[in-house]
Amino acid sequence: MGHALAEAALAPAHDDVPVGAVVIDETGEIIGRGHNRREVDSDPLGHAELMAISAAASAKGQWRLDGCTLVVTLEPCAMCAGAIVGSRLDRVVFGAFDDKAGAVGSMWDLLRDRASLHHPEVTSGVRAEESQTLLREFFAAKR
Repeated sequence: MGHALAEAALAPAHDDVPVGAVVIDETGEIIGRGHNRREVDSDPLGHAELMAISAAASAKGQWRLDGCTLVVTLEPCAMCAGAIVGSRLDRVVFGAFDDKAGAVGSMWDLLRDRASLHHPEVTSGVRAEESQTLLREFFAAKR
């Protein structure tokens, strides 16, 4: 989670919400990194999870990320949950819950929905306070 938090800290430099993510392969190596880039790239798909998943797929040379773990500072949204299922990640670890748009337990639970095609293991609340602090400080500075 420390690496994901470091990624999250990069996002505010270009006025993006501080969310960071890494993908770790079965050997423990980081094969994908990302932080929110919606504002700087003018891209609605510029979520940290999608950046990290895309980089990991490129590193592996395939779209299936079997055996890999996504670590992200904020609970994934529905779009990112769909990418997690589609990429066949085995595990998802996240920090803070997202009560407004979370799709891994807060608003919805798409990863554990029985209709989902793939059901990765989920661990939540890892270093949640640090993730929440980054978000609080970012939005406080905006007000």
